[in-house]
Amino acid sequence: MAENATPPLVELAVVRRSGLLESRHLGALFALDAAGNPAAELGDVDAPVLPRSTTKPLQALACLSVGAPLEGPALAIAAGSHTGTDAHVEVVRTVLAEAGLTEDALRCPVDWPEDEPTRNSLVRAGQERSRVRMNCSGKHAAMLLACRVNGWSTEGYLETTHPLQQRVRAVTAEFTEAPVTHDAVDGCGAPLFATTVRGLATAFRALQRAAASEPAGRVAAAMRAHPEFVGGHGHANTEVMRRVPGTVAKGGAEGVIGLAGPDGQAVAMKIIDGNPRATTLLALEVLTALGVDVSEAADLRVVPVLGGGVRVGEVAPGAAVQAWVAAR
Repeated sequence: MAENATPPLVELAVVRRSGLLESRHLGALFALDAAGNPAAELGDVDAPVLPRSTTKPLQALACLSVGAPLEGPALAIAAGSHTGTDAHVEVVRTVLAEAGLTEDALRCPVDWPEDEPTRNSLVRAGQERSRVRMNCSGKHAAMLLACRVNGWSTEGYLETTHPLQQRVRAVTAEFTEAPVTHDAVDGCGAPLFATTVRGLATAFRALQRAAASEPAGRVAAAMRAHPEFVGGHGHANTEVMRRVPGTVAKGGAEGVIGLAGPDGQAVAMKIIDGNPRATTLLALEVLTALGVDVSEAADLRVVPVLGGGVRVGEVAPGAAVQAWVAAR
């Protein structure tokens, strides 16, 4: 949220350890019901926020809308934050090859894969960090492909003034139905356009409800059909889409998430302290209250607090969310 603003924040989640309230997560949350009407408005949902990787489906949509030939796993990984497995890297390299490029063209930072077995295997083999293993490389590969298709420069594809990034900016404003009020740089080096929590929920509902023939519908369909390329094994976004049919889910760094249910229900939030540990459980709590059956993802609604490897507490919905659920 804007540094010079003091928007009202509400308690979205709490952390209890051994019977004591240890921490509180404050923030803003907005939800829409199946008819598209506002269902929850907790905190200042119109304050500017940086959506981080939650905006990747819109970045993928921008690439698709300018003619990038993306489909299936390639489109899903463009909208995702993959965990760097060999299967993920193979798809990224395929997208780059279609653009006539190698991973040397990527401008995301070098990194180890987030997938622990893959990381350990690379270390044992004496390999080093690489750009293609970084969780945003799928997005970057899609951006490079979009540039090649349109004859745009691939050298400066991360400049805010680049035609592709201007398209991303326009798509962000269109789908969030909110003006972009601030330009930033994401952790991967790509431009990042500020929006609002209300705007994110609006965008995810639009993605979920878009016709299959439309670019937005193609992005959502690819994410649902190939959730393992949006995240990876055990990743919360992947598991939600696997277990709750029809959903579209994408979280981001610093406590941001957007999630749409199968009938158009949608929820988005920003945890102001940046800790994402409660975002998925809160999103599922809200969707349940809006009539979505999330029983197959019940374990994702439980975030245990451990002491000596044993559960001694939990992360749970805070006062604002509990009051909203009770009122429904």
